[in-house]
Amino acid sequence: MWLVTGGAGYIGAHVVRHLQRSGRQVAVIDDLSTGVRAKVDAAVPFVHASVGDRDAVRQAIRDLGVTGVLHLAAKKAVGESVERPLWYWQENVGCLQVLLEEMADAGVQRFVYTSSAAVYGQPDSTALITEDSACRPINPYGATKLAGEWMTSATAERFGWSAMSLRYFNVAGAGADDLCDPGVFNLIPIVFRALDSNERPKIFGSDYPTPDGTCVRDYVHVDDLADAHVQACAYVEANPGAGNTILNIGTGRGSSVREVLEIVSAVTGRDASGEAVARRAGDPAQLVAAVNRATEVLGWHSSRDVTDMVDSAWRAWQLKAE
Repeated sequence: MWLVTGGAGYIGAHVVRHLQRSGRQVAVIDDLSTGVRAKVDAAVPFVHASVGDRDAVRQAIRDLGVTGVLHLAAKKAVGESVERPLWYWQENVGCLQVLLEEMADAGVQRFVYTSSAAVYGQPDSTALITEDSACRPINPYGATKLAGEWMTSATAERFGWSAMSLRYFNVAGAGADDLCDPGVFNLIPIVFRALDSNERPKIFGSDYPTPDGTCVRDYVHVDDLADAHVQACAYVEANPGAGNTILNIGTGRGSSVREVLEIVSAVTGRDASGEAVARRAGDPAQLVAAVNRATEVLGWHSSRDVTDMVDSAWRAWQLKAE
């Protein structure tokens, strides 16, 4: 039985469905602060609680016969992390400590941790980012994710676990029309919201050292990401005592903000050309993953492009609005 924390969220709900399709038994713990209970199959055991609730975590692990934990529950808004740093450390690191302690106490030795490309901060060059690139987070969110990796590595080494930390790049799209990304911090839903409000999307900076002057990011389809989680679970199941393996999850291809807006215009039939405004502090020019290690270790690679992401996201967004 795999326990998915944050399994009612945008990414979590996709991961739960993919784990079910793989034939694995799955349960969810989620405090529903951002998740939606209806996104999880009613047949899936569901615990409405925070991962920081020690008693609830302990009871879930023991009563459900949990043999592996996939940890998605976290706060993830960069700006909010700057405004509320101590809260982010409590939610992303303090709650993780509770989870790891209860896993160790129950003898659960399989763990998949969701990290972030935010651990890299602002790379010195526009080269592809490898897992060995320097980690210099520039905000509390990224710092908490890196600390989570350190905690995972130390715990796996101490107790002989098999763990995997997946560093997400920019997740987008929808794997089903009822699994919309409602977030206001990700580019594509931000653009959709602007279109719904008859506003021009904002482009934060048009003078970067990139082909069209706008930031370049690696966008990965949420279904591809969910596939990576299934493969990660399979890896830790098959490799006991392997320690913490760290992998980038992206496509290896970058798309600029202007390129994404052009695709949004084509998919929606609306003008999403955007309005250039001043840069945001802390935005690197380019963040694109080197993904060969994920292919080597998991046999995983992305299969969907940005058009697939926008098209699926738009269908789900329209259904949400109805």
